[in-house]
Amino acid sequence: MSNLKILLNGLITENPTFVLILGMCPTLATTTSGLNGMSMGLATAFVLICSNMVISALKNVIPDMVHIPAYIVVIATFVTVVQMCMQAFVPELYSKLGLFIPLIVVNCIVLGRAESFAAKHSVINSAFDGIGIGLGFAGALTLLGSLRELLGTGKVFGLTLMPEQYGSLIFVLAPGAFIVLGYLVAIMNKLRKA
Repeated sequence: MSNLKILLNGLITENPTFVLILGMCPTLATTTSGLNGMSMGLATAFVLICSNMVISALKNVIPDMVHIPAYIVVIATFVTVVQMCMQAFVPELYSKLGLFIPLIVVNCIVLGRAESFAAKHSVINSAFDGIGIGLGFAGALTLLGSLRELLGTGKVFGLTLMPEQYGSLIFVLAPGAFIVLGYLVAIMNKLRKA
């Protein structure tokens, strides 16, 4: 399988948010704005890329009886790095996402890719898989957060695109996440079948 095909697989064919419908907890909870969605997506992408590479490199060393706990330790290590860096360098963003950053450890996307791809492929292919799935997830969260922010407040990444009085508060609240996600999944399904 070529690296380009592996990369595009995560972005389009097996997009974790719009196609596989995985990782819904951070998807729905952290996408109240484009910045929050992008930040959570990039944090997850970093963990996914690094953990895929390490797990692929260690796949022949880790005994079968303890492979899941070993994967979780590897993933938790990179999550801790992300958490400490966010706390140190972007504390305001960390205060918004702080609760959800440690939950990356148990995100089914990260653990699923470790089990289904990284444990069976080379380090390079695993890196491309992590990049593809990670960017697919980050892009989906950024799009979802930007649309919710626009429809709810009239802004995207702090830039005013329409007067705030035309926004609808429901899109910034939890029901808005389900509404916007539902429409985006429907659009993605339509585009994939066209």
